[in-house]
Amino acid sequence: MKLLLDENLSPKLINKLRDLFSGLQHVRNVGLAQADDLAIWRWANTHGWTVVTSDSDFVALSDRLGAPPKIIHIERCDFPSDQIERLLRENAIRIAEFGLDQTAVLPLAWRRGK
Repeated sequence: MKLLLDENLSPKLINKLRDLFSGLQHVRNVGLAQADDLAIWRWANTHGWTVVTSDSDFVALSDRLGAPPKIIHIERCDFPSDQIERLLRENAIRIAEFGLDQTAVLPLAWRRGK
């Protein structure tokens, strides 16, 4: 599964998560630094990538335009990158299964106290 990290997520996550997600890139690495959401959406659609983001605007785009691309939405993302890494690691199986189903958006939420 090819996962594209949105601008609002750290590009350092690529090296930290490469062991689980070999097809992982950041928008900066594919020429989309500071691109607007629709440009990222179109690129991901054209190239077959799933967008990983904390930006709810992508959920609205999915509601309006449908999939592809699929969206992994990190909800209420007010926590540091190491917790985002942990959240993605803990949900690796859900993410892999998400790539195989018809669902357009996978919401992921950090549960306090973890």
